[in-house]
Amino acid sequence: MSLKSERRGIHVDQSELLCKKGCGYYGNPAWQGFCSKCWREKYHKARQKQIQEDWELAERLQREEEEAFASSQSGPGAQSLTFSKFEEKKTNEKTRKVTTVKKFFSASSRVGSKKAEIQEAKAPSPSINRQASNEADRVSKEFIEFLKTFHKTGQEIYKQTKMFLETIYYKRDLSIEEQSECTQDFYQNVDERMQTHGKVPSERVEKIMDQIKKYIMTRVYKYVFCPETTDNEKKDLAIQKRIRALNWVTPQMLCVPVNEEISEVSVMVVKAITDIIEMDSKHVPRDKLACITKCSKHIFNAIKITKNEPASADDFLPTLIYIVLKGNPPRLQSNIQYITRFCNPSRLMAGEDGYYFTNLCCAVAFIEKLDAQSLNLSQEDFDLYMSSQTSPRKQESENWVPDACLGVKQMYKNLDLLSQLNERQERVMSEAKKLEKDLIEWTDGIAKEVQDIVEKYLLEIKPPNQSLAAIDSENVENYKLPPPLQPQVYAG
Repeated sequence: MSLKSERRGIHVDQSELLCKKGCGYYGNPAWQGFCSKCWREKYHKARQKQIQEDWELAERLQREEEEAFASSQSGPGAQSLTFSKFEEKKTNEKTRKVTTVKKFFSASSRVGSKKAEIQEAKAPSPSINRQASNEADRVSKEFIEFLKTFHKTGQEIYKQTKMFLETIYYKRDLSIEEQSECTQDFYQNVDERMQTHGKVPSERVEKIMDQIKKYIMTRVYKYVFCPETTDNEKKDLAIQKRIRALNWVTPQMLCVPVNEEISEVSVMVVKAITDIIEMDSKHVPRDKLACITKCSKHIFNAIKITKNEPASADDFLPTLIYIVLKGNPPRLQSNIQYITRFCNPSRLMAGEDGYYFTNLCCAVAFIEKLDAQSLNLSQEDFDLYMSSQTSPRKQESENWVPDACLGVKQMYKNLDLLSQLNERQERVMSEAKKLEKDLIEWTDGIAKEVQDIVEKYLLEIKPPNQSLAAIDSENVENYKLPPPLQPQVYAG
């Protein structure tokens, strides 16, 4: 592992967390850097413009259709009858469009219009209690018991809440953004009615609104959390795969000021990971946000114990990134989107909850775009680590605490030595496989060359010549040789 320069830490200026419009509230990457208030204003303007354009287009097409149909008719009586029919049709069409648009943007206090809308449905509404889970039933009982203390005001709130749940059931075919808008409009309307008409104190209004949100979001959780019409599930799998691929990232690479060898710090890290994972088990956005806040406070405590001084914002974000990488929370993107859409906007725009949530969004965005330059690594090392071909050697700590156990120090030295031996063995095995491959290729090459030569220069095998007769054979005349000597016997 080669470092290009000294690591200066992951720094996010405070101004980068604020709304792009400059209103002073915290922004959110899910809202393109705007706060909830500015985003809703921008969204409403764009939507109103789109609705106006759709109306103009529908009216123009209607006029063209009327003119084309009227011109095809013959006779003044037929033309007058046709015109009257189209006038009636046009009026009905306009009425239907106005009703549809009002459903999106009308205040939730208009109980009469919503009641008429529900009564016009063909099929009766199934009982919500039969579809709810055990937790939803428990929350419903708690909600009813809570409203009993408010007498008439509680009855009116329960009536409006019940009507809103039934309306949301019929609006499940709308996009999740439109359902979020309807829900936020209902919250705002109930809040205003309690303060103006009911004259309920602001302290009690906040408690009532928390109970209303808890009741509503628990009942509609399975419909609005990670709906099939969105790509949240795809994003969840992508970020999980990304975090698994980054399991080699060490605290030193992120400049995390946390020493997990201290027992108290290690406990805080475990608690922080537990809280960020527990977020997925909560159904109410406020409870999910509370898990993020508890996780962040454990992180600040871990930094404070390690440094013996209060933690700064520049220390918090790298540590939060490390906690997310180490915990790999389930359905992370879906939980962030769910909180963004259905949590009280005031909680996300200001206060510690909004600050911690904004930092979590920044941490996820950093993980998605993390590259070699972000960790001060060479591209070659980064690619090797990402492909799991090798892992960075654990850097030996230069700042051991005075009371650190000698056995722990020796253990880390042995782990470092084993890591080096493992890398060396991997290199030897890689070179051995390469040598084996080269030998096989050389043998195959030689065999091919021999085969080519044999095919190019064919051998002609001729039959052997007739053997010559021996010198002392019987056919000696042909060689014009004298006859062999005959032994002679002499008498002595």
